[in-house]
Amino acid sequence: MPVRGRNQSAQALHVHGRLFLLDCGEGTQNAMVEHKIPMMKLDSLFLTHIHGDHVFGIFGLLSTLGMKGRQMPLNIYAPVNFGPILKFFLSYYGDGIGFEIRYTPLKMKEPETILETKSLRVQAFPLNHGIETFGFRFEEKDPPFNVHKDAIGKYGLTLTEIGTLKRGEDVVRADGCVIPAEEAAYKPFVPRSYAYVTDTAPFPEEADWVRGTTILYHETTYLEELADQGAQRHHSTTLQAAHLAQEAGVGKLLIGHFSSRNVNGKAYEAECRKVFPNTFATSDGQEYEIFL
Repeated sequence: MPVRGRNQSAQALHVHGRLFLLDCGEGTQNAMVEHKIPMMKLDSLFLTHIHGDHVFGIFGLLSTLGMKGRQMPLNIYAPVNFGPILKFFLSYYGDGIGFEIRYTPLKMKEPETILETKSLRVQAFPLNHGIETFGFRFEEKDPPFNVHKDAIGKYGLTLTEIGTLKRGEDVVRADGCVIPAEEAAYKPFVPRSYAYVTDTAPFPEEADWVRGTTILYHETTYLEELADQGAQRHHSTTLQAAHLAQEAGVGKLLIGHFSSRNVNGKAYEAECRKVFPNTFATSDGQEYEIFL
């Protein structure tokens, strides 16, 4: 339900210069303008499910992109039952869409890679929400090694030897000299990850599917006193999300998708912190850097 100062579900995720949109609830394009998110640079849209608070903003967003003259294709990853919605939109309003929409229907029983680039891997996995619903996990790939600059001069490294070290392999020269990769090269960063999980009730595999994630965003629609409603409506409570984060060994827990009967996200945060102290209640316009 509408709540003053709180929009429907949508998150912008920046990864290595690419802009992803996670869900597209009512008012998303207005929120993108307000928070200076460059919608024309949008690379891909990931929809968890077709409930209105997660998709009612897509017609406006697609129409605006068309009116702005977008030419670059737009990737949409969404459940199979989103297909008829997209077809309906294009049948009535498609004349103004001058760009290709590349729709990838999601239907899987366990985590599957749906997008892979040189530096990134995106997995989708099924949730427990009564209808087809999916979570998403974005993970940086292991970067190639960098070679220490002083090692290049110290050992007189050739281009071939530098390439060997960048692969993490020791250099073995014809005279038997060995240049250890662990001495001459280093990893520039440890891969980070982000998981977006909304909406869902707990299920047995969930912790394994988000294990070790740097930052986990998880819905907490209900405070623990309304756990019975969470079970009926296939949503999670504060303590359920917090226990999941603890079991999965995530670095940080972000929570949201609060019931419209509660306007104070700090109450949710306080309950979660009893179990998982590194929990933060989100609100519109907040930015988070994903780091280890």
